Amino acid sequence: MAERLAHMIRLSTPRWWYRERGGSLVWRVALTPVSWVWAAATARRIARAAPVDPGCPVICVGNLTMGGAGKTPVAREILRRLRARGIAANGLSRGYGGKLEGPVAVDPARHIAADVGDEPLMLAHDGPMWIARDRAAGAVAAHAAGAQVVVLDDGHQNPSLRKTLSLVVVDGETRGGEWPFGDGSVFPAGPLREPLAVGLARADAVVVLAPADLETVDPRLLALLSSRPVLVARLEPAAAPPAGPQVGFAGVAKPWKVERSLKAAGCDLKDFAPFPDHAPFTEADLAFLAGRAKTFGAGLVTTEKDWARLPPAWRERVTAWPVRARFEDEAAVARLLERIDA
Repeated sequence: MAERLAHMIRLSTPRWWYRERGGSLVWRVALTPVSWVWAAATARRIARAAPVDPGCPVICVGNLTMGGAGKTPVAREILRRLRARGIAANGLSRGYGGKLEGPVAVDPARHIAADVGDEPLMLAHDGPMWIARDRAAGAVAAHAAGAQVVVLDDGHQNPSLRKTLSLVVVDGETRGGEWPFGDGSVFPAGPLREPLAVGLARADAVVVLAPADLETVDPRLLALLSSRPVLVARLEPAAAPPAGPQVGFAGVAKPWKVERSLKAAGCDLKDFAPFPDHAPFTEADLAFLAGRAKTFGAGLVTTEKDWARLPPAWRERVTAWPVRARFEDEAAVARLLERIDA
């Protein structure tokens, strides 16, 4: 629900959400009563649900905050590992930003991001991917089409499906005064979708996704999450950034992380333009980006997710920079996935 609201009003993520201390005190105080209502409504919805068994195991890769934790790269890696074992694993997403309600099997040759959303379109290049506003109906359809396991990209707060394994992804970036849960406030006073302890209690394990260039994950964060098994993964480049001067842009929950990652990977970044998460790129946006690139004599680079939303004519003019989630303890994630009886 929160993502639908943010999508409708095209808000950029407030950076003060992720300040452990300080930030916009006036906004926090003003929005706190709304956050109480939000948390109560979420708890009531989860408590009253009757989860559907789609006929096959469901792995949910979700998060506790409004976005930017890295759940899609983790879901992609889980899908890759299952498929490498010969398991017919299908991805499932609500399809944020897409107009189709589903259930629909995503076809990259036929669908565009405006149909099915950017993340499902990106993941569909790897293997079977479904979108459905009704996640239970989507999982049932995927199983009927041959899925042995369904990997749900997002849905920790969606109680409609019976989940065999629930993973929550937490942003491991804590530099520069950032903290993944801000001051612990629930949306809209902060980034949390529900109180931290409540969300953790429903998780089977936590994946802390840290930047590749972060030497050590903050021990305070690991201690805070220690009520659940914790796996550490690194978000690392799957390819080198393009050579030569570049102008970067990204419409993700935390665009500043993309800028930081490009620089850490050695990109000669001359300028960077942030956009709201899932926002479509208008002709005016594209003209602005082309103008910035011309000013600096640079190419254009963005994320795979953003590249999926570009008009086809623009995809040849922009480089998609891929990243992947790499688990530090390979044996631990293998043991976790062995619990899935496909």
